[in-house]
Amino acid sequence: MDIDEIYYDAVQLLCDMIAVPSVSRDEAAVAQLLEARMNQWGLNPKRVANNVYAVAPGFDSHKPTLLLNSHIDTVRPAEGWTFNPFEATEVDDRIYGLGSNDAGAAVVSLLAAFRWLSCHEQHYNLIFLASCEEEVSGKGGIEAALPILPKIDVAIVGEPT
Repeated sequence: MDIDEIYYDAVQLLCDMIAVPSVSRDEAAVAQLLEARMNQWGLNPKRVANNVYAVAPGFDSHKPTLLLNSHIDTVRPAEGWTFNPFEATEVDDRIYGLGSNDAGAAVVSLLAAFRWLSCHEQHYNLIFLASCEEEVSGKGGIEAALPILPKIDVAIVGEPT
């Protein structure tokens, strides 16, 4: 797999996610987009409500498990947006749009890392989880997904704050 292809796929996915309103508790459309893209890339995603996850091939219960997690929901756009919040706008190599920073960039970056690492043998198991309802601490988000996942030993959580 070509790392440049993964990079450009991640940038395009971020732009596509920005175009889909995904306010907390209304993330179904962005979860569907993410699930479809992950299927396109052969990652065999699963879904729990609006949480989308994938387990890298070769899962071994004797190995420790690393979770890569970030969230797909956003807050509502506030007054005073300079750009259309639901359109990815690139200025000086930065992408603007609702959810681009919190936490779309983390989602696509962690998914890119998952894609790359999944193609190489690791000394650990790897799981990617794009969770929902983070902005409202909802019970349908990561709290609903964790009991379905294998035991997690360590997690990297993409959150800009």
